Amino acid sequence: MIKKLIGAVVGLSILFGVWFFFHLLVNNKLSIGYNKGYQPDQPLPFSHKMHAGDLQLDCKYCHSSAEVSRHSGVPSMNVCMNCHININKQSKYLDTLKEAYNSGDSVSWVKVHMLPDHVKFNHAPHIKAGKECQTCHGPVETMEKVYQYSDLSMGWCINCHREQMESAHGKTSSKTSDGSLTDYSDDESKGEKWVPSLINCSTCHY
Repeated sequence: MIKKLIGAVVGLSILFGVWFFFHLLVNNKLSIGYNKGYQPDQPLPFSHKMHAGDLQLDCKYCHSSAEVSRHSGVPSMNVCMNCHININKQSKYLDTLKEAYNSGDSVSWVKVHMLPDHVKFNHAPHIKAGKECQTCHGPVETMEKVYQYSDLSMGWCINCHREQMESAHGKTSSKTSDGSLTDYSDDESKGEKWVPSLINCSTCHY
């Protein structure tokens, strides 16, 4: 009897521990294996503080595909040289940039922001929704050397999606009998369109 009681307590403890672990993970209270703070060295010391901060260049001038594509894109050499071909400042880094441009080569920039392969983040709808780059990437305009500002975990993304949906519809999510979250929608009786849920699995995993 005592062994069964001990076994039941241990089993319940394990189940509670697993539930609590996933609860913390999904609600962005626990980060495991994320790259927050990741700041790799780049082949050239490009300063976002100078370009986006001091010179106030629009992020989308260099990352031009962010409005129309999944990926924001790395600027091609001709985008860099649109400005730098007219800059005569003596710098070994600018000399390297110009040499690469003249020889038809490119700069092998190191990716900073990492997501798992099964996560399909799309920049375009976020930009079209009016989101600023800093919402996810942090104050890039102050960074001499770019680093991953947010952990970009599933819980972090879902919390933002929930806030947007609650703001747009003035109500919180509700659960159906099977425990799944319902889509947010306007009152159909008013003839308004249904709005697909931003927290459906297929929104990011497709």
